[in-house]
Amino acid sequence: MRVLGVDPGLTRCGVGVVEGVPGRPLTMLAVGVVRTPADADLSHRLLAVEQGVEQWLDEHRPEFVAVERVFSQHNVRTVMGTAQASAVAMLCAARRGIPVALHTPSEVKAAVTGSGRADKAQVGAMVTRLLRLAAPPKPADAADALALAICHIWRAPAQNRLQQAVARHTVNPTKGRTA
Repeated sequence: MRVLGVDPGLTRCGVGVVEGVPGRPLTMLAVGVVRTPADADLSHRLLAVEQGVEQWLDEHRPEFVAVERVFSQHNVRTVMGTAQASAVAMLCAARRGIPVALHTPSEVKAAVTGSGRADKAQVGAMVTRLLRLAAPPKPADAADALALAICHIWRAPAQNRLQQAVARHTVNPTKGRTA
């Protein structure tokens, strides 16, 4: 499974591609950051994020895109920019028919470190260890993008089985129980 992880942001949008399957060593294929100037017009910044994500999709051809789910922050301007960058990444994937998964920050931290309350240094250290890297990816946005991809690789099979089980036992209003 090849996953593009996206840690959305307007100034720095972390991107990272990881390949692998649960239970086997994972491989980092690429990591980086799509940057936009803070003083540029919002529409131009969103366009730059779109062009950067499209370039990563063209170059790495992921099977899935994992995006950090935006959560409420105290700074409304920051959360709005993050949500807009997140929407751009999801749109780019959807345009190509690539499935998108959203993972919360605590879900990603728990998957990678074992604790949903881990700090950025702990996440970076575990990403480095899990991908057998010489040093933690910099900036932290890049490490977070890799953590998102790792989280998705590890959690997607279980989530898919749960969704299939729910679908089998869902009541269809016109036909009754489906299973």
